[in-house]
Amino acid sequence: MNIEAPAIPEIDAFLKCRTPQAWVNKALDNLPTLLIDHAQCEKKAAATAMSLMHKHLHRPELLKKMSQLAREELLHFEQVVNLLQARGIAYENLSPARYAEGLRKAMRTSEEGRFIDLLIIGAIIEARSCERFVALIPHLDQELAKYYRSLVKSEARHFEDYLMLAELYSSEPITGRVEQLLQVEQELIEGPDAQFRFHSGAPVAA
Repeated sequence: MNIEAPAIPEIDAFLKCRTPQAWVNKALDNLPTLLIDHAQCEKKAAATAMSLMHKHLHRPELLKKMSQLAREELLHFEQVVNLLQARGIAYENLSPARYAEGLRKAMRTSEEGRFIDLLIIGAIIEARSCERFVALIPHLDQELAKYYRSLVKSEARHFEDYLMLAELYSSEPITGRVEQLLQVEQELIEGPDAQFRFHSGAPVAA
């Protein structure tokens, strides 16, 4: 019996598109790569949170939120590594997806603009991760579906935390900038992508 995916209305309303079914199909055919890249994503998320903590010592709300986020992401990394080990999948470095770099290329160059954009991008990445877990859950084996379902709540909270921090620290409304970056994200998700990763775009037919 398949595990039912939870509803995420706040994230469905936020993102401009859903994951293409072709990506879901590709993921199901490439679970080892999916899990390895998922582990890398959790590690990178923790590193990003720690980097923000080092650079913004004077922002107590950011320090508290990023401290919690970093701990949770490292725990998730450990859990995925355990899953890999249990399934006999060797953890190895994979080349990164174009996704995060594509979003970062759209960042503004001013000090405040870059900082706020980084927080908005953090929210977008967490929202997409959550949406992809939900898209995958009904198709996975019981163990992996149950684990991914357990991640949805924390990923949704990380999305909300990043967005809250962007609103808190921005000197102007962020709505317009969020829309611009979401448009970039939609193009990365729906556009053809020859490389399969957790955040890759629409698979290119062989």
